[in-house]
Amino acid sequence: MSQVPDDLRYSKDHEWVRDNGDGTVTVGITDHAQAALGDLVFVEVPETGRQIAAGDACAVVESVKAASDVYSPLAGEVTAINEALGDAPESINDDPYGEGWIYQMRPSDPGAVAALMDAAAYRALIESE
Repeated sequence: MSQVPDDLRYSKDHEWVRDNGDGTVTVGITDHAQAALGDLVFVEVPETGRQIAAGDACAVVESVKAASDVYSPLAGEVTAINEALGDAPESINDDPYGEGWIYQMRPSDPGAVAALMDAAAYRALIESE
């Protein structure tokens, strides 16, 4: 069973969101998603300052099996990227909820975070797949 931390919010596209408490959020892909992709060999992160809409493809994770888009769970501006992923894309496999974060953003609507799935709803989603 995949790890699904209770303190995060989740999208149907298998991204997680952590509220940083300062008006920004951190975004990454879930343990379930990284396990399905396999060993990651490349990550393309969005540009800092980029405005993205909820549902936009904003990053790419590439494994030995396939390349997959990462979709933004929220609309807003990218404020930081995880530059370490350029040299260590496997950080997402090793620690998807920690060192494997992909980007940070300032949501256009801070209340939109609460509209994402909680851990129980996300667990139900992955069990139904």
